[in-house]
Amino acid sequence: MSADTIAQSAFKHGTKPLYDYDKHWASCYEPAPFLPMSRAEMDELGWDACDVIIISGDAYVDHPSFGMAIIGRLLEAQGFRVGIIAQPDWSSKDAFMALGKPVYAFGVTAGNMDSMINRYTADRKIRSDDAYSPGNIAGQRPDRAAIVYSQRCREAFSDVPVILGGIEGSLRRIAHYDYWSDKVRRSILLDSRADILLYGNAERAIVDVVHGLSKGYSFEQMSKIRGTAYLSTQNRRHWQDDMVEVASNDVDTIGRVDPIINPYVMTEDVDSCQIEQDKTSSMSGQYPGFVAEKVTNKVLNADAVNDDIQIVQFKNAKPKTALKHTLKLPSRDKTVIRLPDFEAVKADPVLYAHANRILHLETNPGNARALVQRHGSGASEIDVWLNPPPIPLSTEEMDYVFDLPYARLPHPVYSDARIPAFDMIKFSVNIMRGCFGGCTFCSITEHEGRIIQNRSHDSILREVEAIRDTAPNFTGIISDLGGPTANMYRLNCKDETIEKNCRKPSCVYPDVCDNLLTDHSSLTQLYRRARDIKGVKKILIASGLRYDLAVKDPEYVKELVTHHVGGYLKIAPEHSEDNVLSKMMKPGMGTYDAFKAMFERFSQEAGKEQYLIPYFIAAHPGTTDEDMMNLALWLKRHDYRADQVQAFYPSPMATATAMYHSHKDPLHKVSREGGDVTIVKSGKQRRLHKAFLRYHDPKNWAMLRKALQDMGRGDLIGKHRSCLIPPFNPQLEGRDGEAASYQSARKKNSRVGNDSAKRQTNGKSGQSHTQNNSQQAAQNKSVKKQPKKGNFQTQHTGLPPRRSK
Repeated sequence: MSADTIAQSAFKHGTKPLYDYDKHWASCYEPAPFLPMSRAEMDELGWDACDVIIISGDAYVDHPSFGMAIIGRLLEAQGFRVGIIAQPDWSSKDAFMALGKPVYAFGVTAGNMDSMINRYTADRKIRSDDAYSPGNIAGQRPDRAAIVYSQRCREAFSDVPVILGGIEGSLRRIAHYDYWSDKVRRSILLDSRADILLYGNAERAIVDVVHGLSKGYSFEQMSKIRGTAYLSTQNRRHWQDDMVEVASNDVDTIGRVDPIINPYVMTEDVDSCQIEQDKTSSMSGQYPGFVAEKVTNKVLNADAVNDDIQIVQFKNAKPKTALKHTLKLPSRDKTVIRLPDFEAVKADPVLYAHANRILHLETNPGNARALVQRHGSGASEIDVWLNPPPIPLSTEEMDYVFDLPYARLPHPVYSDARIPAFDMIKFSVNIMRGCFGGCTFCSITEHEGRIIQNRSHDSILREVEAIRDTAPNFTGIISDLGGPTANMYRLNCKDETIEKNCRKPSCVYPDVCDNLLTDHSSLTQLYRRARDIKGVKKILIASGLRYDLAVKDPEYVKELVTHHVGGYLKIAPEHSEDNVLSKMMKPGMGTYDAFKAMFERFSQEAGKEQYLIPYFIAAHPGTTDEDMMNLALWLKRHDYRADQVQAFYPSPMATATAMYHSHKDPLHKVSREGGDVTIVKSGKQRRLHKAFLRYHDPKNWAMLRKALQDMGRGDLIGKHRSCLIPPFNPQLEGRDGEAASYQSARKKNSRVGNDSAKRQTNGKSGQSHTQNNSQQAAQNKSVKKQPKKGNFQTQHTGLPPRRSK
């Protein structure tokens, strides 16, 4: 057997447990107190070189909530020497040479956040702070940091492989709409010049790749590793010479209409889901005379197809059999879907929406096919090849990753400088990963996957005890036991076979799937065990709660409300109008009302005064001015006054971003005719939609009056309770409608932290963000006010403060 065959076999499936790999020779060294950031630290550890050097856009915090710490400690546990260069000066290659030449590779990440989202607001304005930087100082990383860092690594040591990862690389793995330049950009692999891209939570892939490099394997020999993307040129396409290419427009033909109630299910996948089969049995009544369109799937490299592989055709017959195959495609692990070329999706928004739909339909590790997309033409033609997503980590593997010897503190190089992102999570515990909600504005599924990966109770409780025993200034309060969603812990499909075959991007929309187990008993038991730990006074739940799941288990809601709500619980209805919610893939307000009633009943039974904090999004695709007006009326009826509001932010690869760019809805079959989505793009209209969310702020009244009059809803302007805003009020408004005396409750009722002190000292907007720590501390001291006893600090206003006991 050749070396190539051995390598391909070894790296094809990537399901070997992370803790079963043979360790590299450097495992003879003890784990480092902190992964070294300088040559002096390397000398103290006795290292002459680093095997892998991680370049990160975030400050180095050795905590499992930070990606560079997880990857670094994981590779250390595999026996590799790992160094970290955090937030390097990107103006030259010098900072990237600080630890010397790595033996095997550079690992590059922009950080826990996309660098563009980290620096710019949803209105494309530069942020004045950075929660992932010491001192909360902005400007510590470049725009498109993953690209810049990768290029500098290449300049520093041209012969060292560059492995690109992190959320910025993950969400830009194919041609993607870029909100900040308002155009479609090519895959980040081409701009970064990285050798390979690892997308998602890449523990499996990084372990396979680095072990492979240590054994002398080439990237060509490791081309089957799941969760990776790489460039395939005309001279290197033999990497995948055993694959059959199928055109994406024949997998999901543009314009074809299927009589399937669920809009996400492809015709070819109906057989794998019993629920959809049951639905099709009654279709003759719903769709009289229906005949499925006859489709012949193109196989682009037909000469590579074996004689025993036939092409899919649909019978032009009875409704039930019209949806079934007579013949089969090659197996999914032998099939690659060719997406429209970069030049095509760049020029044609409809094709972009189609490509986005295909990508999201190929996200289930159990049945996802590889994807390929051509960039360039002629001599410069190159393919971006995406292998299927990684196999999720088992509970044992999750425990292994989170039980690694993290210091759980920022690196000592930062001294006493405050890192807000660390302050937020230092007393919290991540209990799971992934999200099957499928919200179109969110990119969690594209990065972490939709299958929930859970830690065991014992591992979670060990971390709680570690916080109790080692965390400085721990007061006995755990700020969160959660994850992307607070209550998806251990929720999964009732049958592993169904889960592997399912193609739906959401398990909870348009309703909770009948195949989804919604028993929260394991999470309830975890809460109880955590509360019983000696030295722990309170366990709070700060992660967003999926209330449509919570109402399925009243016992869980009672446990949560009685013991784990600190006066306020945040949930995210996002909107009140069904046509907007359908574009978000969020449940209707009926579910919210049911949860609210349950929450209030259990709060009353517990003798506690507690409130829900609902979050909403302005200017989401599909939203009209009338929708925002109706949402504002809903808020007023329910006496909610939102202080901080969020406008839709088009992040790369999100389904809602495809809507924003293409004006089409990729949740349904994409068609050139009809199906257009209302989009809010102008700055003026985005400001109006945000103003509706803050209808109570006099600064917005002039704008809202004009809008309501233009909409023919002048009846909403007046002093009656049914009105949204009052007539002109000279005591609160100036000539131009600016507030004369209004101050938001957040500013009145919240103490000033280090991160906001600079905004409240001398009022000079041009004040430098690079002032030294002593100056900052002096300013903070001069303006800091302690809250009065009984005031509950919150970023949401319009809700009464919690009363002191």
